[in-house]
Parts: sequence; structure tokens; C-alpha cells
Amino acid sequence: MKQNITIEYCPKCHWLLRAAYMAQELLTTFDGDLKSVTLEPSEENGKYAIRIGGREIFDRKTNGGFEDIKIIKQMVRDIINPQKNLGHSDKQ
Repeated sequence: MKQNITIEYCPKCHWLLRAAYMAQELLTTFDGDLKSVTLEPSEENGKYAIRIGGREIFDRKTNGGFEDIKIIKQMVRDIINPQKNLGHSDKQ
């Protein structure tokens, strides 16, 4: 079953471009595994979170900052397709 990912971002913090970049990277990397990636402006200041099927896998405040796209891809892969090889983005 293909998954839906939601990236919630703070528009007041100007994080739309970051969210769009992550969406593009996830759509490219997981093209056969994703149904959609939705960008959702947050009403909460400073909010940046990623959810898969409603389950939060990343929150900027909880994690103490932003993660590199490589780490986000590994987190997504571990949930939606654990057997997928991420090539150079994969764990060593």
C-alpha cells in the first residue's frame, strides 16, 4: 500500500522552501512507494514536522533542530520500505 507523507512547516519562519525541497527528494527517492507528499502550513510558530499516515516520525523541536535529508530518507525508508537500498544515502 502506498503511503501519504505530510510535511507541516511554519510559514512565518519561511520554511516553505525547505519543505518543498524535502518533498521533492522524498518523491524522487520513493517514487513507487508514495501516494502523496502534502505540504501543510502550520498555525503553530516554529513547527516543522513530518508524518507518515498520521504517525509523526520527525519534529524539529523534539529533535533539537533539523536533520539532514539523508537521515530523513533513512527514517522514511525504515517505515515504508525497509528493504530499499538508498545507495549513497544509506547507512554505512
